[in-house]
Amino acid sequence: MDDPAINAPRGRHAPPLAVRQDRQRARLFAAAAAVFARSGYADATAESIAREAGMSKATFYEHFGNKEECILALFDAAIDVVVAGIAQAAIDHGGDTPQGRVGASVRAFLAVVDAFPDQAQTLLVEIIGAGPRAAERRDAALTRVAEFIDEANRVDADGGLVDRLASPHDAFAIVGAIVELASRQLRTKDPKDIRELEPVLERLVLGLVGAAPPRASAA
Repeated sequence: MDDPAINAPRGRHAPPLAVRQDRQRARLFAAAAAVFARSGYADATAESIAREAGMSKATFYEHFGNKEECILALFDAAIDVVVAGIAQAAIDHGGDTPQGRVGASVRAFLAVVDAFPDQAQTLLVEIIGAGPRAAERRDAALTRVAEFIDEANRVDADGGLVDRLASPHDAFAIVGAIVELASRQLRTKDPKDIRELEPVLERLVLGLVGAAPPRASAA
């Protein structure tokens, strides 16, 4: 496939530098995800990423100081898309029930992983071996998702629709289980289609944020 950044018009018809750089960066992100997923973070190199993108190594270094900076930037961009997509799906397709919002969020997450497996593997698997800064980014991202779950649960619990999570750690348990199930599927391809995990993830979440407890009976 031709690289739009390489083949962009030149001279007075050329796109602005910022646009060209955005195109190059997007191309490098896609190439980096492919290389990280195929070779693993430890064996990936700036040269292999640049070659995958159809660019020179010099162009890679115009955007990133090294492969660590590349994976961190890719992670930051990807997690923003994933979290925004999950939140928007709950609003647009979740309806008025917690069950509907959970189902919509789970489907949105699995759809992204299914559509972008290389990026998902980088986000969920390869980032773990990319050093302390990457670990901090990953922890911050999981905290962000857990806080989203906890706040959504608080709103629903205040409305009497579900139980309140027993502690903030419950939200982290949900996130951790979802990430591990998705990571395992990416590593083992079991199940073959990650979307088969949808009912499992729904049961997982709804098991902790199920229907509000019955009122205590009068003595």
